[in-house]
Amino acid sequence: MKVIDEIILLFEQRGDSLYGGELITQRDHALQAATLAENENVSPELIAAALLHDIGHLVHDLPHDSTQCGVDDQHETLGETYLESAFGANVAIPVRLHVPAKRYLCAVEEDYMGRLSQASQVSLRLQGGPFAANEMEEFKNSPHWQNAVRLRRWDDLAKVQGMLTPTLEHFKGYMIEVLKTEQSHEQK
Repeated sequence: MKVIDEIILLFEQRGDSLYGGELITQRDHALQAATLAENENVSPELIAAALLHDIGHLVHDLPHDSTQCGVDDQHETLGETYLESAFGANVAIPVRLHVPAKRYLCAVEEDYMGRLSQASQVSLRLQGGPFAANEMEEFKNSPHWQNAVRLRRWDDLAKVQGMLTPTLEHFKGYMIEVLKTEQSHEQK
């Protein structure tokens, strides 16, 4: 459970920073995404992924406005690396794929890019823009691509000032459940 204590500490220490050019904090964004996932009655793994999808922003040493300065912080890869050993692939891979999911949706949905926030459009350019056809096929070869698209949609919607959500303590239960499941798989 040490990793959960570390995550809570990260949110306490860095969660009040603004979320990538948006008008909400990293913590609010995470809680909103997790709330949206919970409202859809998805698996504990996917709720944990929604909560932790941007943990990479909290573990890197770049300034909080690095995207606006033209730097892709590659938070999705940092997040996957941070989460993989404790939470497993069902959490870590959708976290890594939530950025490619944005690129995928820009390529397959005509109006998707226009619905992105200004900050998401800026980061999209740094992340490579909409997928080319071969990138779409490669993305869809991942067994986690559909969960990544769901996560992406919650990410896009989780930018509401003043939205009421459960607390981080509420979502701690899902993280504990996922850790216990992962530990039981490792023991088999």
